[in-house]
Amino acid sequence: MNVAVESSRNVSHRGGTIVIGLVNNMPDAALQATEQQFYELLAAAAGDRPFCLRYFTLPEIPRGEAVRARLRDLYESLSALWTSPFDGLIVTGTEPRADELSQEPYWDSLRRLIDWSASHTISTVWSCLAAHAAVLHLDGIRRRRLAQKLSGVFLCERRRDHRLAAGGGAVWSVPHSRYNDLPLGALEHAGYCVLSSSAEVGADAFIKDRGSLDVFFQGHFEYQPDTLLREYRRDVARYLAGHRDDYPEMPRGYFSAAVAQTFEDFRRCCLRDRSENLLKAFPRVEAAPNLGYAWRGPAVRIYANWLEYLAERKGQDAGARAR
Repeated sequence: MNVAVESSRNVSHRGGTIVIGLVNNMPDAALQATEQQFYELLAAAAGDRPFCLRYFTLPEIPRGEAVRARLRDLYESLSALWTSPFDGLIVTGTEPRADELSQEPYWDSLRRLIDWSASHTISTVWSCLAAHAAVLHLDGIRRRRLAQKLSGVFLCERRRDHRLAAGGGAVWSVPHSRYNDLPLGALEHAGYCVLSSSAEVGADAFIKDRGSLDVFFQGHFEYQPDTLLREYRRDVARYLAGHRDDYPEMPRGYFSAAVAQTFEDFRRCCLRDRSENLLKAFPRVEAAPNLGYAWRGPAVRIYANWLEYLAERKGQDAGARAR
């Protein structure tokens, strides 16, 4: 679904409007899709509740000219973030360029954002790499490299009762797409409350309260049905172009048996005759109509709970100021 995303930088924020900042650090190719994914998810979760989404990105992330033009039109300078009131914040990751997160060019800005969020938001969602960066900065928990990319749709079991997970069921599906993992035991030892996990993905969702409630997702509830398909095609393209040595693993739990066999046949062709021209035969058309959206219901429920939490706390804070 292609959702029109508009800048809210000039919106007058009424008292009942939930104001959320999206710090979108995704690479150029995924920047606009990520805007749409979060906007659509929040709109579905909000129902009749008014919300305002304002867009930011870390300035040190390299951008092409076309994306820089979009940033000028839609995004605000990070300096505006420091001086504006926000109820919630969503911070995305980006593709890593350095071996260590602390060596990334945006590390100082991200550390400042992590510290700032504790006293300037009611709650912040840290997504994937941003979650890894936050726990590294806050508690020195280092992510560990997986033997191969974790990609697919996985069943995760709820481990704790919490208002954010209310109504989501005992088990839910969620897409994961990452090369690194956070040790579950280290998170629990440092005081994080793990809400959901599985043997395959480890910690899925977890929280920690620093005055502001930090919500960490190693997965991607915001993904649309074809997001993993597009990522898989990107990884295959990198293999065919010689930018990676190994052919990427197929996303797990994502394709039907028939579609998986089609991709397996395509993989064999690529291994026999590695050529960029083969990308034109990537069976995207065959796969797209058969993709599921099993995580949609739990995603909307969890983000609805998050928005309800923001609204409740916002009302309490306003009441305290009025007394």
